[in-house]
Amino acid sequence: EGPDVGKTVRIDGTQPSRLLVGQGPACDIRLTDRRVSRRHAALDLAGSRVRVVDLGSTNGTFIDGVAVVDAFLRGGETLRLGSTAIRVEPVESARVPALSARTSFGKTVGASAAMRRLYPLCERLAASDVTLVIEGETGTGKEVLAESLHEEGPRRDGPFVVFDCTAVAPNLVESELFGHEKGAFTGAISVHRGVFEQAHGGTLFIDEIGDLDLALQAKLLRVLQRSEVRRVGGDRNIPVDVRVLAATRRNLDQAVQAGRFRDDLFFRLAVARIELPALRDRHGDIEVLANHFWSRLGGAATGLPYETARRFDDHGWPGNVRELHNAVARLIALGNLAPEATAGSGQPNASGRDAFDAVLALDLPLAQARARVVDAFERRYLEHVLNRHGGNVRRAAEASGIARRYFQILRARAKDAG
Repeated sequence: EGPDVGKTVRIDGTQPSRLLVGQGPACDIRLTDRRVSRRHAALDLAGSRVRVVDLGSTNGTFIDGVAVVDAFLRGGETLRLGSTAIRVEPVESARVPALSARTSFGKTVGASAAMRRLYPLCERLAASDVTLVIEGETGTGKEVLAESLHEEGPRRDGPFVVFDCTAVAPNLVESELFGHEKGAFTGAISVHRGVFEQAHGGTLFIDEIGDLDLALQAKLLRVLQRSEVRRVGGDRNIPVDVRVLAATRRNLDQAVQAGRFRDDLFFRLAVARIELPALRDRHGDIEVLANHFWSRLGGAATGLPYETARRFDDHGWPGNVRELHNAVARLIALGNLAPEATAGSGQPNASGRDAFDAVLALDLPLAQARARVVDAFERRYLEHVLNRHGGNVRRAAEASGIARRYFQILRARAKDAG
């Protein structure tokens, strides 16, 4: 029932991510019903049931007349979005294609069904040159996936440049993106190449694209359309050959609907889309990732303590993969001094014990003492891994199992701490 009557969609659990339903260009099931939101709801297979999640729609999602936010369907129900009624029916189970056998893609690690569904799409996107939006909660690994796509693709020998829209002062964003000429404004004492020029021949990853100011969105769209930039204060256009990958924790369709994000820019960016699942939805991956981080961060050869692995598995991980990585790093640094959620049976080595004793002698509050030990561990770890790789930041970051940008942030923080 509705303007799109007759349309049929099959859900078999092999789609790269949940299916979005709405009017927006990023939706897998795109409806023409004007009472349906741009991104109205999401559908996914959960065992033998279909999970329906309303995505903050204007007119709501209803199952057999009952408004729902998150619900499961067994078949036989009627799902109503706006003026559209969708009949949900179980079908005879044909042979479902096997999931990818991969347990990682580049630096992105995961053996869960949720991740293995993504890998075939990742392989195709790595080989292409299209713009791409990576969606997901904070800490799900969007930057690591972007770097993996770069390193598995034809631009792997070119630069991989990261620009975080939330990490630069608003008055400097335009200059950082597009560059500036000497004298363009107060403080512009020399020519500055923006991130597009820096990424020439490679990939530019724009993180938190949803936070970019509307005025700059128009300029970014022009660069994407023309493949050329003009520096602030400049009078000529500079050709650039860059693949752009963007990421956001926001629902960009809602931002478009609210007038906070340009529809034409979203359409230009979202040629392809990947939604990274939250760690809580990656069943079995917590232990896989914890052991991966334990090995990469130099944990004891005996492996991650069993009791710690069990506690990790019971934790909700609201900070996702980043929170898990930090928990493992704390455990390696602090041993039994780590917070209970990450404590294990492993003991720090003698030199670590000396460092602990020095901090304990200061009689600091727990939070401050813990921070001192973690900072000391990070400084020593960075020195060790950089020495092991001859000072090469890229190889050191790869060996550490973290993105280059995060490695450089840690390095800068260690230098400041001195």
